[in-house]
Amino acid sequence: MKYHLYTTSKKAWDAIIKDISRAQKSIYIEMYIFLDDTQESHDFIGILKHKAQLGLKVAIIADAFGSYAIKKQTVSDLRQAGVDFHFFSHFWRRTHRKIVLIDERLAYLGGVNIEKKILYWDDLQIKLGGKKTVKGVLRSFAQVYRACGGLDKNIIRYYNQSLIKKIKSLVLENLPGKSRRALGDYYRRQVISAKRSIKLITPYFIPPRWLMTLLDDAIRRNVEVKIIIPRDTDIRFINRINYYYAAKLQPLGIKFFASPKMNHAKAMIIDDEEGLIGSQNLDLLSFNWNFEIGVFFRQKKTVKDLKAIFHRWEKRSIPFPNLEIKLNILDKITAKLIRLFLSII
Repeated sequence: MKYHLYTTSKKAWDAIIKDISRAQKSIYIEMYIFLDDTQESHDFIGILKHKAQLGLKVAIIADAFGSYAIKKQTVSDLRQAGVDFHFFSHFWRRTHRKIVLIDERLAYLGGVNIEKKILYWDDLQIKLGGKKTVKGVLRSFAQVYRACGGLDKNIIRYYNQSLIKKIKSLVLENLPGKSRRALGDYYRRQVISAKRSIKLITPYFIPPRWLMTLLDDAIRRNVEVKIIIPRDTDIRFINRINYYYAAKLQPLGIKFFASPKMNHAKAMIIDDEEGLIGSQNLDLLSFNWNFEIGVFFRQKKTVKDLKAIFHRWEKRSIPFPNLEIKLNILDKITAKLIRLFLSII
């Protein structure tokens, strides 16, 4: 598997802009947050309009909720330039994915959105190379494009193509149909099968009950469990919820680490032998409702690189017991109410 890992939004954006500028045929983007406020550092809107005007096929899917702040005029300008622009709009569901496909031979996926405020966040985005490897991501994009009302037959045809098992197995997706809970099923299998260690990174930690139970079981099997969360997220009340669940699970033997800057990465490493990078948080929405995507790998070098990133972030983080955090009764009630709400919807 050809790949490259990026550990900040800026590094990922630099690479994406560079590859977009080199694109010869097509650019497909699916983003939870796709905004028009990054022109000063990375002019995505300008370069996408330019490429569409040159005759490249440019298709964009933006989640209507996550991308609500994009200006109507920007969308109109993109469409006028020839961009095939669609909003994914559903009352409950979101496309929480962050996908960029270049010339149907390069694919980016992970946690990196397009929004000014995230420029210097820690995050994880993986670039995959090669037509065969990218085909699974392309097919997944085509399914959402079709669901949004996209009509381009050259894109839709990828949804109708079957994948050989080896290629399909690399890509995990939460989408309507058989794959609706694929990521949750994968987490279950991997946590249950872990023999030595489980390493997790997530910005928002509202774990389903089954995950808490399985992590507890892993600790009882003498499996080391480490979880990195941000010291402060971009959503203030989520901080208290993260701390609530860390305080609830830390006494079981799970080791929590709080990163000093916002870390938006989503990843898992099992026994230092298998890794996963994707768009999914460890929360009920990502497992049960959102459209998500991830790629897993057993390639030794890729796992080694991801492990090195985890250890670097762990080293500069604060172990949870050393955090001076006191949760009041309101924090606990809020956490339980949010959990109840997310369980119902």
